Amino acid sequence: MSRPRPIGLLRSSFVLLGKDLLIEWRTRARLNALIFFALSTLLLFSFALGPDTKLLERNAGGYLWLAILFASTLSLGESFRVEYENACLDGLRLAPADARAIFLSKAVGNTLLLVVLGGLLIPAMVALYGVRVQLGVGDLLTTLVLGCMALAAPGTVYAAIASNARARDVLLPLLLFPLIVPALLAAAKAMMLVLQGDPMEQLGSWFGLLGGFNLIYWGLGFVLFPRVIED
Repeated sequence: MSRPRPIGLLRSSFVLLGKDLLIEWRTRARLNALIFFALSTLLLFSFALGPDTKLLERNAGGYLWLAILFASTLSLGESFRVEYENACLDGLRLAPADARAIFLSKAVGNTLLLVVLGGLLIPAMVALYGVRVQLGVGDLLTTLVLGCMALAAPGTVYAAIASNARARDVLLPLLLFPLIVPALLAAAKAMMLVLQGDPMEQLGSWFGLLGGFNLIYWGLGFVLFPRVIED
């Protein structure tokens, strides 16, 4: 009896990504919770700083990324909680497909979800904080995509590690937050330049830092993820 032929990495990644997006589209519970939570965070920053509009405008980019970061912990944890229900992850591991496809599908899916969330939060940030986008839409989208990728790759790995723990909702932020400090600072600084202008042309260097961070952690996640789900 011949063994089943392994499915290609890209094909299996697209199949798993389509499955995750279909589940999210049918329920939309996770996206609705993320939007409500992130908007509440932006509102809290606005209330905490009071009528100091200059401070709000100056730090709007940082507040946006903090809202995305806090909301991402909900998204990342839920992405694997679904797979552990009814031993779905065991079924995926038994399938004739590369285990790294699970990482790619989860990381890309989390990135897309965070990009959609960020795209919905930006108009709210503009309305609440009174800021304007000084640079082009291309720079704004590049900052958003690179920053969300920097959250999604290590977050996917740590969500898989924490999913088996009893206190997984507490463990995931403890593992993730210290690691992504450089990427978070770079994303916040890049967003500030997009909103306030870049007279000294510093934006490219922050994009380079985000790109290097993504290259390292997407590569590490791709290589190490099979061992993570085995253990």
